[in-house]
Amino acid sequence: MSTPRAPSLPVVMVTEGSAPRPLAWLRQHATVIEAPADDPAHAADLAAAHGLVIRTYTRVNDALLDRAPSLRVVGRGGVGLDNIDVAACRRRGVEVVYTPDANTIAVGDFVFGQMLQLVRPWGAFRRHAYTPAQFMEVRRQSGRQLNELTLGVLGMGRVGRRVGHIAALGFGMNVIYNDLLDVHGLLDFPATAVDKPTLYRQCDVLSLHVDMRPGNENLVGGEQLAMMKRDAILINTSRGEVLDARALADALRAGRLAGAALDVFAPEPPPPDFPLLGMDNVLLTPHMASRTATAMENMSWVVRDVIAVLQGRPPMHPAP
Repeated sequence: MSTPRAPSLPVVMVTEGSAPRPLAWLRQHATVIEAPADDPAHAADLAAAHGLVIRTYTRVNDALLDRAPSLRVVGRGGVGLDNIDVAACRRRGVEVVYTPDANTIAVGDFVFGQMLQLVRPWGAFRRHAYTPAQFMEVRRQSGRQLNELTLGVLGMGRVGRRVGHIAALGFGMNVIYNDLLDVHGLLDFPATAVDKPTLYRQCDVLSLHVDMRPGNENLVGGEQLAMMKRDAILINTSRGEVLDARALADALRAGRLAGAALDVFAPEPPPPDFPLLGMDNVLLTPHMASRTATAMENMSWVVRDVIAVLQGRPPMHPAP
């Protein structure tokens, strides 16, 4: 959907929607075209676009950039930049901006929702009440308390630190972590840096918070899962590609792992033969960890930096 163009305003294409308030603000500062960037019907719009606002599924690579000769800035409403070839953008003088803090709280909250469902039996009833016998049978189940468990965080970035903060200061969990960088000075909670084998061996809960940089595909696979405790659980809210889903399914079916929760997949959506379907100890959600009203609006406000670049001002959050 496009609006009549005002010659004095830059053209900005929005490819995956936006929260209402940021979109309304953007319309005051640009001619806005809402359309998938790969839609042939909008090839001319892409060619005329000065700005591009994307989320997860628009891939900004040389092929797209070849079709967008007027492009000056790409705004990613989200944290990861793995769907943007930042180097290719820079070679062409295209700035890349993003929203590194937008969904930190939302994803952190979601991780604990998943965690609690996996370590505690809920026994919920909806359509009808349990019979007295069923009621007592379900009540005999018992779970584990988080304060008795060790959380292992793989990737102590913004979301990883939020999860560690809640775990240590909210639930009294022991927190260990592994990161490529020395992030100890950024932590406001007790946590111990360990190497990866120690992380896998000691954690009761492994939470993945890494990006999809080169070398991270199947970062956690059969070898790593084999190191973990049989009653451990794994949670992935980062990128589907970093986890070998088939190896995880094999470990769960063999009883070498107690449970898992995945919010991200490779590809998305997962195919009908996805190996983790139909398992009672697995939670699968459709990439929803960041989908709170606040987080979605926060991510959509990437338009402020898009307009800043188009107006010749420095953005608050340029790509690293």
